[in-house]
Amino acid sequence: MKADTLLAHYDSGALWPALVSAGITTDVPAAYQQALAVRGLRQARGEVPRGYKIGFTNRNIWAHYQVFGPIWGTVWSTTLSFCEGEGSVSLDRCAQPRLEPEAVLGLKATPAPDASLDDLFDAIDWVAPGFEIVQSHQPGWKFTAAQTVADSALHARLLVGTQRPVRDFARSAAELDQHLAAARVVLQCDGETREQGQGANVLGGPLNALHHFLKELRACPGAPDLQPGDVVTTGTWTDAWPVQPGQRWSADFDAPLSRLSVAFT
Repeated sequence: MKADTLLAHYDSGALWPALVSAGITTDVPAAYQQALAVRGLRQARGEVPRGYKIGFTNRNIWAHYQVFGPIWGTVWSTTLSFCEGEGSVSLDRCAQPRLEPEAVLGLKATPAPDASLDDLFDAIDWVAPGFEIVQSHQPGWKFTAAQTVADSALHARLLVGTQRPVRDFARSAAELDQHLAAARVVLQCDGETREQGQGANVLGGPLNALHHFLKELRACPGAPDLQPGDVVTTGTWTDAWPVQPGQRWSADFDAPLSRLSVAFT
């Protein structure tokens, strides 16, 4: 499938018709090349890459979505926003949007070649709670792994909450991993609890998710490396929940993360 066709559906929020879906490769490496072609078109029109999202790091949801391994995609200047605990996000032109509570990492340096967890710790500046708004242009959220990759790794929006320097509470990769993996979250919609989750759900912890992703990124032909200032959202601690305008969702994270609330318009 042509990159401009994929981008047109992303821009409009229209679902892929059967003919378009049939044009998506079933080969995951080829799908990453389609996604990188879309990335090139977005940059050509002025959008700026701001980092990456990692998806399907939560093994608890693999069977439900029939995707049995992590994926990744680009986060953009046009999809990323920041707040101090409370924010708002427009769902305009999002296709079947859903919400995911996640830990977001901010980088201060490009990780070393063949980076260890300790090398990753040295490259990380801050951690924050986040809401990734994911979407699917496949009807009913029924897709193959390759389709999710070609569909911008299902990324629609990312709201990042209060940033906390990692060295305020961790002196090593092991300590950071321990804090994030043990942290829990309570996800609520309009004051009603929907689900609880834990950092350990994402490949054992967000730092492990970043480590896995970096290896996959660097093994992908043509994929740009992580850069200083990039954000990486590391995967949902719960299932992905359908959202709609008028709702207010909140996530009460344990320390070192903080509470995050979003109003959808």
